[in-house]
Amino acid sequence: MVYSLAASTLTIAAPLACDTSPAQGSEPARGPSGVLVTGADDEMLVLEVTHANRIVVRLPRVEVGQGITTAVAMMIAEELDARLADVDIPLADARTKGNQYTGGSNSVVSLYGPARRLAATARARLVTAAARRWHLPAWSLRTVNTTVIAPDGRTATFGSLSASAARIRRTAVPAEPKPASRHTLIGRPTTRVDARDIVTGKAQYTGDLSVAGAKPTVVARPPTLGGRLVSVDDRAARALPGVHAVVEVPGGVAVVAESFHHAFQARDALKIKWAPGPLASLSDAQIRSRLKAAVPRLGSPPHGSTQVEAEFEFAFVSHAPMEVLTAIADVRAHKAEIWFSSQTPTDARDSIASVTGLPESAVTVHVLRGGGSFGRRLNFDAAIEAALISKAAKRPVKLMWSRNDDTRHGRMRSATHHRFRASHADGRVVAFSHAMAGVGESSGRKGTAHQAAFVRPGRVQAAGPRPGDSGLYDFGRLSEDSGGIELAIPLGAWRSVDSGMVRTAEEIVVDEIARSLGTDPVAFRRTALRSKAVKAVLDKVAAAGSWGRAMPKGHAQGVAVHEEYGSCVACLAEIDATDPKHPRVTKVVMAADVGTAVNPRGLQAQLMGTAVDGISTVLRAGLHIDRGAVREGSFADFQWARQRHAPLHFEAHIMPSEQEPGGAGELGVPAASGAVANAYARATGTRPRRFPLNF
Repeated sequence: MVYSLAASTLTIAAPLACDTSPAQGSEPARGPSGVLVTGADDEMLVLEVTHANRIVVRLPRVEVGQGITTAVAMMIAEELDARLADVDIPLADARTKGNQYTGGSNSVVSLYGPARRLAATARARLVTAAARRWHLPAWSLRTVNTTVIAPDGRTATFGSLSASAARIRRTAVPAEPKPASRHTLIGRPTTRVDARDIVTGKAQYTGDLSVAGAKPTVVARPPTLGGRLVSVDDRAARALPGVHAVVEVPGGVAVVAESFHHAFQARDALKIKWAPGPLASLSDAQIRSRLKAAVPRLGSPPHGSTQVEAEFEFAFVSHAPMEVLTAIADVRAHKAEIWFSSQTPTDARDSIASVTGLPESAVTVHVLRGGGSFGRRLNFDAAIEAALISKAAKRPVKLMWSRNDDTRHGRMRSATHHRFRASHADGRVVAFSHAMAGVGESSGRKGTAHQAAFVRPGRVQAAGPRPGDSGLYDFGRLSEDSGGIELAIPLGAWRSVDSGMVRTAEEIVVDEIARSLGTDPVAFRRTALRSKAVKAVLDKVAAAGSWGRAMPKGHAQGVAVHEEYGSCVACLAEIDATDPKHPRVTKVVMAADVGTAVNPRGLQAQLMGTAVDGISTVLRAGLHIDRGAVREGSFADFQWARQRHAPLHFEAHIMPSEQEPGGAGELGVPAASGAVANAYARATGTRPRRFPLNF
């Protein structure tokens, strides 16, 4: 069946066997059935019912481990009354129009309504088709397990009805989504639909693809950020077996070979002279000094108040997705085809068209699942570079950035410096000021293969207000200001963007205010928080985590809260810091209110991941800039938390709600970070100011 679904208009087109074309920007039918349902809203979801009784939804988002394919499959199965196992969620190619942005914890929020409306309308048409076939009133029929069932026991699969349903213009039953009270799948903990494929190796990532003629490719890169190629002697590299091409690209020198083994051998055989990059005279100390100087001054505190003041430094942080960046490109004289995992495929397609000199209509971008992202795949450096190499080498290439490549030359979270002053009088905070400075990417890198076209601007609801924000805490007179410096450093939106630093620092200050007032940190928060929902998640972790229980010397609890994306979360962390240089988080309890949680099990997994992110960025993981170069190069020295650093006990509580879904993917990072930092401070009797602590 084919129809276009707008906010208030339903338009029905004929099956594709007729002359009617699918909606502009949508993908053509795949497979023999050619049966499509297309939403003409901004999401432009495509639903296909095949003769084999499969429900296929072409998803304009990317799966990078966050479970969006499972969540959408649950929405579709819920409204269709289909078996979840009968729903397939392929990823849509880059389109000419519509929303294909994956980020900002917005996927479930933006898809919840359109996906359910789409499936509800499809169900109404299938029921109407069955009623006409059996000459029965449509209201007497029911749907279950991807089948329509008559009162007398007759059945018809959705697939057997799809052709006749495509011709129906008016449904005999309402085409409205179910109320939450009738949900049987949404809200129930569900195993990922792709779990078996992932653990058995059936799930395909870019590195698994075999595209005809695409040869393994790697790039030799400069030792410093932004270093420039002066000269290259590639004679020894070209003489090695299995080498197909050596080409210069803006980021370095690429080697195309028969295998990655041959490519790395040839890359190491290149004799290259590099000019140092623009940061060759800078290291961490100078950058930190410049950031501190760029922080605006705080105003005068209220007369007669007592001050709690603090300054914080946060290091650069790599995204470090488990799957390294990989892109396959086949660029020819009049067209290009690219395969990679992208959170912004339409922007990527437009940028690839620009750098290759092709019209956008001649560039096809196939979106593949990604092995992690944390914001890294918002940028498409590797895809642009692969396209340039393919064009120069005149052949398809399969480019892989090594872990070293991405750690030392890829995107990273900006370093920042924060200054806080909380003023309290008569047992309450009467003024709260925050000023910060961050690193911005200078224009010197723009126009190269490393310059991505899109990064989501950060926004966090902090104690200090922005236009339209009320603030998380009732802290009297609120003020904030910001400054910054520009450096030729490749930056990108890292999971939770600025919230992971702003809220972390703020929650540390909240603990220190409570200490100054001689008040318990949880009790103090309860008196100062504005939102009942935030108080509820705080109360939940305090009760579930036995807040305030007696602990051995060197052990302590810490707590923090966060509110963003229409959701809120609290975290309680317990730490063993008997060896302050090697602390271990032993327990994490989190509680989240995200409105309707489509898949609570998936949300719990997301929260567990954010807890590990908080442990990593507070205790261990950061990037040093050393004379213009990133010192770390792999997980051996970029010390992300491993199994032995994970909490021995983790639990996540999902608060019941019938509200519309809020965002969740990035939500837990600031609360987890703040709770870990506060636990460490209480266990050691110190006031941590630089993160990660091992810097």
